[in-house]
Amino acid sequence: MDRQLTLMVVHAHPDDECLSTGGILARYTEEGVRTVLVTCTNGEQGDDVGGVKPGEPGHDDAAVAARRLGELRESVAHLGIDHLELLGYRDSGMDGWETNGHPGAFGNVPVETAAAKLAALMERYRPQVVVTYDETGGSGYGHPDHVQAHRITVAATESTGIPDKFYYTAIPRAAIKQMSEMMREHGIDPGFEPGDDFGTPDEQVTSIVDVTPYAERKLKALRAHESQGENIFFLRMPEVVQQKIFSHEAFARRLCKVDAPDHEEDLFAGLR
Repeated sequence: MDRQLTLMVVHAHPDDECLSTGGILARYTEEGVRTVLVTCTNGEQGDDVGGVKPGEPGHDDAAVAARRLGELRESVAHLGIDHLELLGYRDSGMDGWETNGHPGAFGNVPVETAAAKLAALMERYRPQVVVTYDETGGSGYGHPDHVQAHRITVAATESTGIPDKFYYTAIPRAAIKQMSEMMREHGIDPGFEPGDDFGTPDEQVTSIVDVTPYAERKLKALRAHESQGENIFFLRMPEVVQQKIFSHEAFARRLCKVDAPDHEEDLFAGLR
């Protein structure tokens, strides 16, 4: 029997699945590809009810985690993802936060320990295509949990040898500049001026997937994470800007064992 086409996407927190990979998860599910989302942490360091920040009086880590995992399941339903796998690690918080030092934080778990859990999932699902962040945690983001997700996914990919194609999410520099210009055209101050070194160098982007038909589902999935709405800037953009930004997803291919074009519009090119 032919091996079932399977996509595995590895993310750090609840809500990370939406922006950079929500479209491919929805698209490939609809195309009959089995989709697997692996979420590494429970999101304890997100906002609590009323926007209470981590470390402030009244912030309840356990309650935040329970709420965010519930929102994650709703997001998964909007995107139609077949399987959600939780590694269950503790959210490390943003780079430089005191919570980075918690012994149970995902960023402090030995890579080989967490990679073994992910490798077991790869053995179970046998994904041909795996997606996660680059070594900076995603176009220079630097969040400890994103960097750790990168490390364990690279380790699991190498130790199992299962994936035929391995990708990093990408934010092309040209797209960032275009987004900034579009926002200003609509009277929105993006709050930053993207430098020449912000985002993924355009020449490193190998794959751009058109997910236009799934932009609304991405938005619904993102809105499901309502407890973190204050932190999701994209939800406050005009619809025309949202539709433009959410219509394509970009990736940098790091491994390819099959015959596929150098620049592709389908992560499963060469596999079907």
